[in-house]
Amino acid sequence: MTNLSIQSALKVGGACLILVIAISVFGQSSRNSRFDPDGSFWVHGTAPNEFSDFGGINLNAKKSRHLPMAGVGIINGKRLPFKTLSVKQSNFTFTTVTVSRISYSFSGKFLKGGVFMSANLDDETPVLEGTLTKYKGGQKVAQAKLSFVYFGGT
Repeated sequence: MTNLSIQSALKVGGACLILVIAISVFGQSSRNSRFDPDGSFWVHGTAPNEFSDFGGINLNAKKSRHLPMAGVGIINGKRLPFKTLSVKQSNFTFTTVTVSRISYSFSGKFLKGGVFMSANLDDETPVLEGTLTKYKGGQKVAQAKLSFVYFGGT
């Protein structure tokens, strides 16, 4: 191998090594980054008429006094606690208990990761999307694909 060939091979090999290191570091940081979406999620834009009583989705795993209690908030002040809940960035689902014959279910995903409370999230950029379903007396009465914005409490 000539001197020029060795230098070219080292440059290419060095670039590959740097690329492999960069991929490893970025891959590790995304796997190790914490996901914590605690806060409230409100419908982005105007909710369909069938959901005019829907206030928002409240996640409060740490039972913070700065956040509403976990569950679905209704405009009239009632809260429907979660019956089932799975909170993962790529798969967020819940069902609520039935209160005054009304219950909800949701299936969707978060559009970003990280710790929402410490992120600089605005109230115009959706961070959650999915299908919200409303039940009355156990019968489905409304369903809509919605996006939600984040509110971290006061």
